[in-house]
Amino acid sequence: MSLIKTFTAMERDKLMNLLILFLCALFFWISITILLPTLPAYLQDIGATARQIGFIMGCFAIGLLGSRVFLGKLADEGLSHFLKNSRLNAHITKLFIKLSDKVLGELINYPSRKIVILIGTLVSTTAPIGYLLFNSLPNLMVVRAFHGISIAAFTTGYSALVVDLSPPKQKGELIGYMSLAIPIGMAVGPTFGGFLQEYANYQSLFLVCISCGLTAFIFAFYIKELESVKQKQQNLLNIDNSTKSLSPNRGFTQLILNRSFSIPAIVLLLIGCLFGVLVTFLPLYIRDIGLDFNVGLFYAAAAIASFSVRLISGRASDKYGRGLFISGSIVCYAISMILLSMTQSNNVLLLSAILEGMGAGILVPITLALISDRCIATERGKAFAVCISGFDVGVALGGPVFGSLILPFGYRFLFQLTAMMAIMALVIFVTFSNKSIAKSWRFSLGNAPDLYALKDN
Repeated sequence: MSLIKTFTAMERDKLMNLLILFLCALFFWISITILLPTLPAYLQDIGATARQIGFIMGCFAIGLLGSRVFLGKLADEGLSHFLKNSRLNAHITKLFIKLSDKVLGELINYPSRKIVILIGTLVSTTAPIGYLLFNSLPNLMVVRAFHGISIAAFTTGYSALVVDLSPPKQKGELIGYMSLAIPIGMAVGPTFGGFLQEYANYQSLFLVCISCGLTAFIFAFYIKELESVKQKQQNLLNIDNSTKSLSPNRGFTQLILNRSFSIPAIVLLLIGCLFGVLVTFLPLYIRDIGLDFNVGLFYAAAAIASFSVRLISGRASDKYGRGLFISGSIVCYAISMILLSMTQSNNVLLLSAILEGMGAGILVPITLALISDRCIATERGKAFAVCISGFDVGVALGGPVFGSLILPFGYRFLFQLTAMMAIMALVIFVTFSNKSIAKSWRFSLGNAPDLYALKDN
């Protein structure tokens, strides 16, 4: 089996590091996804309206978006370099560095993905406490926004570190394998969350959520970064400081305005809107149409499908190109939302879940591989932050904006709109994903290479 062959060929230290990293991700995603089917229902049960639920859930992405840029830069530069180049007062900067040095030791002196992973797992541990303590709309919005920082930090550090550890010709394959923690977590988390909601109480639910976050935080402490990778990044940063013209590093503005990154960001923006609507309103939609269906099963079916396609899509994209798989994933999303908008039975719901899971299982890891093909190591965190921020904005808009359409049009209309957004994302990708319309079309069908990819990257 390819998976076993790939990992057994690795050095023991690197293999153990990847295993710890995977376990950290698994418990992190269980902590996050255990609230997917339960938090909207919890908010409704404590008196929130559908529109208020949309605003609260959407605040998660506000926290994501507000912290992505900072965390992406932190992952690339390290805390010491970041603080020295910040606009803080010199005395305050020295104090921060001194305190950080005592707490973090050598981590402060190098570009470190581990720091942002630790931040993500710490936030996932502490944020659920707020759901237990507060029940007013403003406070819950603040707690939800704070919770959003967890994914911004964890996914930025995790994705960049996996790419750091991957051989150039196996990036897609290893990203696919290491991202399996997401569907496994999404299979366990929502199902377990639904069970606790039905047979225990919300207090137990949030305590389990906190425990999983804490376990991820403990695993994060044992993650080790390769010294050779950190030193290489540090050398490039030193070049950037001493002679700007010698450094190929691009800033956030350059990355945002670069078509090779802006088009994936726009595609993820549209799919993020779709996902925001799905996460926020699916439990309420199923209640509204009167189906006797455990929402956790939807996420479990999606997770199983996502797990299955990740086993093969990453390696296949290394061989056949990223474009074909990204196009296929968007098609899966579109069909899934069409089925969801028309559903009258549990079987159609499950089929929709499978297609949504296939779309998610292909789109996210392959897009990360595509982005890593197009940037160098010392801008990898920033590039991931720019593109994934598109998804964050979409999730932020999905709940609040589309929640206002429920009263006049109903839930089914919402999912019809999400299908249209997926179709729009497909048109944009097929038309603008490469250097011309003709080359974009061929790239999106797997008939041409990625002209934006850097050589020997």
